[in-house]
Amino acid sequence: MPRSEATRRWAFALVSVSGVMLTLDVTVINVALPAIGAQLQAGPDVLPWTVSAYSLAFGTLLLTAGTWSDAAGHRTVFAVGMAVFTLASLGCATAPTIGVLIGARAVQGAGGALAFAPAIALLATTHNGRSRSSAMASFAALSSLAGALGPVIGGGVVAALDWQWIFLVNVPVGAFVVLATVATLPPGARPSGPRRTDVSGTALGVATLLALHAALTTGSSLGWTSLPTVAASGLLCVLLPAFARSQRRPDAMFDVGAGDRAAFAGAATLMFTGRMVSLGTLVYLTLWLQETVASSPLHTGILLLPLTGSLAVAGTMVSAAQARLGPATVVAGGFVLQGSGLSTTAIAASAGGLPLSCAGMALLGAGTALIFPPLLTVTVTVVPSERTGMASGLTNACSPLGTATGVAAFGALFTALDGSGAGTALTGVCLAATTICLAGAVLAHRLLPAELPGQHAPDQPDDRRRSSQIR
Repeated sequence: MPRSEATRRWAFALVSVSGVMLTLDVTVINVALPAIGAQLQAGPDVLPWTVSAYSLAFGTLLLTAGTWSDAAGHRTVFAVGMAVFTLASLGCATAPTIGVLIGARAVQGAGGALAFAPAIALLATTHNGRSRSSAMASFAALSSLAGALGPVIGGGVVAALDWQWIFLVNVPVGAFVVLATVATLPPGARPSGPRRTDVSGTALGVATLLALHAALTTGSSLGWTSLPTVAASGLLCVLLPAFARSQRRPDAMFDVGAGDRAAFAGAATLMFTGRMVSLGTLVYLTLWLQETVASSPLHTGILLLPLTGSLAVAGTMVSAAQARLGPATVVAGGFVLQGSGLSTTAIAASAGGLPLSCAGMALLGAGTALIFPPLLTVTVTVVPSERTGMASGLTNACSPLGTATGVAAFGALFTALDGSGAGTALTGVCLAATTICLAGAVLAHRLLPAELPGQHAPDQPDDRRRSSQIR
């Protein structure tokens, strides 16, 4: 097998395995919380931090980890991140107290961010032409499936073994990924010229995300007019403009150089919007199923198969659709399908029809599959090659932020309508999300390119040179 082809296959396999592991660990712990609380003597006021600690560290460090990988090398940061994630997983499994577990989860999230941020950049530097679109589509589909199936997998592991095994399974797999990365992916050259580290931009970016996360978390739990929520929101209003101003300087953290700023910003915004709609509504769709027809967590997972199944099937068609129609049309079509699925689910929730809800979930899953792979491709194609790590990190950071925003915003609406029943509450959530989907379709047509350079071209003959320059 030529070295370039072997490098492409190893890069895709290692990035995909890591993506599945890192995404699973966002949701897999949810069903294990009762068992963890019983063994470590933790109450409901502390247990949620085992979830939040990972998500907070993961989401905030994604922004800066991508930029670091541009300077230190994508392979290096990816391998270090997977090593940290693996060791922290062992720490989670052996934690003697809830405090140690929360701390280990934070370290696990930090390692996950270091590994996840350069993942798309690794695929971009080892693939081009149609193989790049195909690799992005497959990676996005696998990661989305892992997130959706996390509670089901976690429930099975806890029932068959114990909660520690949701972390222990990461150890041998993570160790293999680290060793295989060092052995199979060639090191890349450092940037040819010095690049100033955007220290102030990094600090402001992390502080802004912390304030946003605090506002969303306290707002959904304590109320949107509570003092902690108002304080966090006020701090966010100060930090966000300051961060935006800091990014206007040359060599700022999010400087795209000679890249297409409008397309890059549009792709990041739509990534945030797509996650807000898909995973933000999934929580309340699951609650509705549990309150109406599901008899157990496993039964809920089975009822969600129309969503996860259509996501997997449609994911196999994204690359061909993008090659034929272009990213703008495919992403806009994905938002239209999402909106159709959500409006169908709204009707099912109000009328109480399970078959109609299955149809809605199938449309929602298919639309979700169409949205994210083209956006990933756009972000690493419209920026200079030396900034693909930054592009990968920012795009990936938009995913957990969109999810957190959707859960908080739709949660407030669901709670306000829940007095009239779960069906009415879900109907309101789905109709609100449908409106957002329509706006996303319009933005996709206006901001994304109709066609990418080399979109219709097969792999170029310089793949050997590209694969040997992994950074």
